[in-house]
Amino acid sequence: MKTWAIGIILAAGVAQPALAAPKQYGGLAISPAGDRIASVEGEGHAKIVLRRIDGTAIGTLDPCPVCSYSGLTFAPDGALAFLARDRKAGTVTLELNEGDQTRALATVKGIAQTPRFAADGKRIALLVTIGAAKEAGAAQAGVRQVGEIGEKNDEQRLAIFDRASAPIAPEAVTPISPAGRYVYEYDWLPDGSGVVATSVLGNGDANWWVATLDRIDAASGTVTTIAKPPLQMNFPRVSPDGREVAFIGGLMSDFGSVGGDVWVVPINGGSPRNLTEGQKATATAIDWTEGGLRAVVLRGDRMELVSVSDKGFSAPLYGGPVSFSAGDGRVALSGNARVMATVTQSFTQAPAIVAGPVSAPKQLTHDNDGEKPIVTARSISWTQDGFTSQGWLLAPVDADPAKKAPMITVVHGGPSAAHVPGFVTGGQTAALIKAGYYLFLPNPRGSYGQGEAFVAANKRDFGGGDLRDILAGIDAAEKVAPIDDARLGLMGGSYGGFMAMWANTQTNRFKAIVASAGLSNWISYYGTNGINTWMVPFFGKPMYEDYKAYEAPSAIYQIAKAKTPTFIYVGERDIEVPPTQSVEYWNGLKAHGVPASLVIYPEEGHGIRNPVNAADVQARVLGWFGKYLK
Repeated sequence: MKTWAIGIILAAGVAQPALAAPKQYGGLAISPAGDRIASVEGEGHAKIVLRRIDGTAIGTLDPCPVCSYSGLTFAPDGALAFLARDRKAGTVTLELNEGDQTRALATVKGIAQTPRFAADGKRIALLVTIGAAKEAGAAQAGVRQVGEIGEKNDEQRLAIFDRASAPIAPEAVTPISPAGRYVYEYDWLPDGSGVVATSVLGNGDANWWVATLDRIDAASGTVTTIAKPPLQMNFPRVSPDGREVAFIGGLMSDFGSVGGDVWVVPINGGSPRNLTEGQKATATAIDWTEGGLRAVVLRGDRMELVSVSDKGFSAPLYGGPVSFSAGDGRVALSGNARVMATVTQSFTQAPAIVAGPVSAPKQLTHDNDGEKPIVTARSISWTQDGFTSQGWLLAPVDADPAKKAPMITVVHGGPSAAHVPGFVTGGQTAALIKAGYYLFLPNPRGSYGQGEAFVAANKRDFGGGDLRDILAGIDAAEKVAPIDDARLGLMGGSYGGFMAMWANTQTNRFKAIVASAGLSNWISYYGTNGINTWMVPFFGKPMYEDYKAYEAPSAIYQIAKAKTPTFIYVGERDIEVPPTQSVEYWNGLKAHGVPASLVIYPEEGHGIRNPVNAADVQARVLGWFGKYLK
């Protein structure tokens, strides 16, 4: 139940119209020597830009004018591999740049991601989905559900290519991991004998929540399970000596929505050990370098780079009330962990590349220095039921502090996720701000940023303590800003959509609601969505074994109490939250005389990505709130 929304959501929510600053820096990577960085930059057709670590330009790479680029990764000798995707042709080519020459190593008919060099730099591994029927991930639009259901699924498998080989044609690409097994993430063993991966048998969209930590032999493809931790796993990383594997383990509601503690387990299997148990912070990315184990953590309103040991997280090596992004993590590190690179941004500062020694990195890019913020941002903390929550209050930069204004509370998806800073420049966020609304972005219990116990605090309590936290947060916002309590709105997508639907049956405090891809009936949802294994860690048992636990937070069973006008929208091919959930809720509101509007957008998945549809959503949201809050 994920992706990106207001500002940046640390993983979960529903995608809205693009919030791009004038210039973005994607796929940031750093060389093992820490002397060069690469990123994908440009509007429209973006190119790969190479820089020295001091920011001086080296040049650009653009071998395919019709392709998009991703997967930037450096070899030990400084060569750069990357992926060039030609959507029209339906291919992804693994490219290698060695100084003045860029050449194709292999072309996949389908999709591919995450190239990585072996330690000796002679081979490159890649995750490939040959003949893919859809984009990777449950948040993407699903295929039509016709014919015999469940008989054929996309398989993301591991392929390995020799760097010195001649170009490999699509028909010659042969994965080494077994058919029927979906590989999510991986990391090379230092001796090159294989990889450690998170993988699962069966449908990759549906089963990440029960994935195991496995070893895959590079020669035979044989899979050996190392561990099946009790919680979800991300970022498997092998220690430089090859003896242990670290991973982020926690209660996670989506693949890619990363948050938890840092665990380690022996490479040959055994009981995983939690290095950071009880820490009041959430690990969101890790890297195990020759310089030690590093993590990026969310600690309240701060994102920090820290080291990790048996004593937990260190004091911050670098950080602040900003967000980081880099490649498939959040900070890219040199082989010795002494040099870093990341893209930083806040609600009021546009994205910029920051790089250099970890002790004193510097801003390298200044393309966006002239961007003027349209919001002011304030971090707010409050206490409810013994838990301390944090959130962000955004106001129009020209707001009159003496004039009462309407406020819209935006609930993130997940529930395992968090609102973190993202520069506000366009899309729905900017439209609401320019229309004069304050925006409140709460991180209630169930969110990242306060430690794993806080994330797990809403197990079997959806819509209970988390809703009380949100309402208390609104009270806290009203104490520090001129908010008109008679003109409060509520919106959210995915889990936030559930909260919007549910809140309508629990309080009349809001005067208008917008619910995107929301859940109205956990009973009917369980058997009709494409990812139902995600619920068991939160509810404790499958719905078929604990019917009442799923009925209790279902808005549809309490729909007679709903009074607030609600605009509902959803994608036609949403795998994660099928449109039937919205239809069921819409019919319930109509039956009880509550003003309601429902739009189902054709061909869309768990998020509205088509620009025409996104513009329509934006207009309807502004119109709905304008009608009831203005």
